[in-house]
Amino acid sequence: MLTHALTVGPAPNGRPGYLRVDTVHQGDLDGKKGVYHINSIDEVSQWQIAASVEQISESYLEPILLIILSQYPFHIFEFHADNGSEYINHVVAKLLNKLLIKLTKSRSRHCNDNALVECKNGAVIRKHMGYFYINQKSAPEINDFYMKYFNPYLNFHRPCGFAALKTDKKGKQKKVYNLYQTPYEAFKGITEEYKFLKTGISFEKLDTIAKECSDNEFAEIMEKEKQKLFKKIKVNPVDF
Repeated sequence: MLTHALTVGPAPNGRPGYLRVDTVHQGDLDGKKGVYHINSIDEVSQWQIAASVEQISESYLEPILLIILSQYPFHIFEFHADNGSEYINHVVAKLLNKLLIKLTKSRSRHCNDNALVECKNGAVIRKHMGYFYINQKSAPEINDFYMKYFNPYLNFHRPCGFAALKTDKKGKQKKVYNLYQTPYEAFKGITEEYKFLKTGISFEKLDTIAKECSDNEFAEIMEKEKQKLFKKIKVNPVDF
């Protein structure tokens, strides 16, 4: 049984199910701890699941990781994090081992290993949740918002840029972003249903979710629910 993390770089080989995971802290204020956001994203499709937790101790992380993994419609093969102790420990390794998911961690002096999720920390989590203090006790309310509105918005209604490598005459390569699509559209384009979808999930069911509202309509719904959330948890926009 694997009880430790392998030190490797990203290598999904075009297959969905290879997650990049990171933590975003909502700060402390007057000695009171802020909530933590767990941000996860599939390396290939950019399918993204966010969750919230009061603390990043092992007893809190184990149940929230199960909630995160359950929201992916496809099988997960790898769980990659940086070298933070919240993920690189025996409790997380044991949990993932039971689920037949490989735990990997970033290589030293390879800052790009977890670059995708780190980019999404700012472009998605900080953009919508801000930089101000949110009390850790608000984690359940935030999770409810994430599961019902925010995660569906990210995956079915928010287009992402997908890079292609372009080589110039001198052999220099650079990333070019000409393709923009939702994570669900990307997932449908790179997978065969029988290989990656979880039991009980079909593209017909996922299509129903995607077509229930237009992208703009669901964005408006999500934004209204976010403002309701902020009012409910009494967010005080004070920078930490």
